[in-house]
Amino acid sequence: MHHPAIPIRRIAAHLRRGGLIAYPTESCYGLGCDPRNRNAVLRLLKLKQRPQGKGLILIANKFAQLASYLQPLTHAEQTVLKNDGAQAITYLMPAKPSVPRWLRGAHDTLAVRITAHAEAAALCHALNMALVSTSANFSGAKPARTYAQCRRLFGKRVWVLPGKVGKRKKPSTIRAWASGKIIRE
Repeated sequence: MHHPAIPIRRIAAHLRRGGLIAYPTESCYGLGCDPRNRNAVLRLLKLKQRPQGKGLILIANKFAQLASYLQPLTHAEQTVLKNDGAQAITYLMPAKPSVPRWLRGAHDTLAVRITAHAEAAALCHALNMALVSTSANFSGAKPARTYAQCRRLFGKRVWVLPGKVGKRKKPSTIRAWASGKIIRE
């Protein structure tokens, strides 16, 4: 399932140690880490110069990888999440109270997407976990769309995985789960 050139065990160990990775997603390279690792998340926010209050997006290749972060969903709701992920829709979903502020920011919700991007999904599948997925850039700058751009931006601070960004021109649409209201087009 995963890219033969991607040493998945080494990437998993890097993430467990709090390392950061950059990987292709639907519209740009994503900057990610293990969402359970506070030091890694704080390092990622600092590197991006992103305020903690904004919160972060988690991607996964199946609902089970997100279940521990979210209030329970019915099977029908899980299906909506999966189907809409194919259109790169990220939902702001009710988070469990145990989800830390450094992940959800100043919100009671957590932004999540079941990604249909083949390489990002394969990475989550191989690691069997959700990943933080924020655009690979410094706050306010254009996101990197290539391996080379990521290497130039982050150098040795981030393990950049090779791959191809999806065809989308814009980042994922963000919608409020309860109301369906679009927060970011």
